[in-house]
Amino acid sequence: MKNVMKTTARRMVAEFERQADAYMIWPERPDNWRNGGKPAQAAFARLASLINEVEPVTMLVSNKQYLNARKWLPKGVRVVEMSADDAFVKDTGPVYVDENGRLAATDFGFNAWGGLLDGLYFPWANDQLLGQKLAELNRVPYTVNHELIIEGCAIMTDGQGTLITTEDVLLSEGRNPGFTKAEVEFGLKQELGISTVIWLKHGYFLDETNGDIDNMLNYIRPGEVVLTWTEDEADPMYSIVREAETTLLAARDAQGRKLVIHHLTMPAAQHVTQVESQGIDPINGLLPRLAGQRLFASYVNFVTVNDMIIVPEFDDEQDAIAKATLAECFPDRRVVGFDAREMILGGGNIHTVVHTRPDAAAFGG
Repeated sequence: MKNVMKTTARRMVAEFERQADAYMIWPERPDNWRNGGKPAQAAFARLASLINEVEPVTMLVSNKQYLNARKWLPKGVRVVEMSADDAFVKDTGPVYVDENGRLAATDFGFNAWGGLLDGLYFPWANDQLLGQKLAELNRVPYTVNHELIIEGCAIMTDGQGTLITTEDVLLSEGRNPGFTKAEVEFGLKQELGISTVIWLKHGYFLDETNGDIDNMLNYIRPGEVVLTWTEDEADPMYSIVREAETTLLAARDAQGRKLVIHHLTMPAAQHVTQVESQGIDPINGLLPRLAGQRLFASYVNFVTVNDMIIVPEFDDEQDAIAKATLAECFPDRRVVGFDAREMILGGGNIHTVVHTRPDAAAFGG
């Protein structure tokens, strides 16, 4: 990667900015989604219907699943046939930027969260093409940089030049071997118009993505974030979140601000049940869902859409507290809970299965 900065003015767009529409992928892998994907499909349909209340939704489906998806989705949700290897569109879709007041995108490399070293499936060729295809679908100009492996859930921005990520992910040997931290940071600055990168060392404990940022932290607005939290000293996350907070408190963002941090306490540990484990088809053995396995349950993995915050729920007493906290953080948005069980069983959460496209008409507004 040549260290020559682009001269075009770019800035990565924040998720809390106005959006044109949202995209999801219909789940069907029987080695990841239990019972042939039926419970997950029902959950995805409910989530798409909820988002469709505030902005248009497009569901991407395989040719085998087109009629099934069309049957279960409301008429207001557009169904488009597009090849994909799994359903985590936030990771595989394009990263959008404001380029001198117009919408543009960067298509980074994707290798299933670690490639042949520690990735979760092979092949991933369809997912690698998804960012380009979505840009083409909406006639959004884009650049391709597959030198760097950067999934969407690995980066969070304030829309004003600050990006937060984890070393566990972007510096992992399975993604960007041979790249130094400075080189990865340069790539983020070059492609996304970032001027300040805040690096957290670790993500969520044993997250199968190695620790994407979206289970650790989310932006409320520039200069203000919510951070996953626990007071349980026996939980491995106890030291991880405190180290993260120390890093965030010591940082200054691109505008020179200290960050305001709100805590979102995790629910009680969630685990795969025996019944759920038995519903997974062990086709290739790369996506185990073993009984007793800990799941990655985080409230910061919420979905931000126009006028609404959709918060994952886990049938836990912390659900109501998380929603109340986020209602205070987002006074101008409706805060709605959503049962995230099927999403976390698939190895993600609700944020990971929704990709939003910014509304360029709102740039500079």
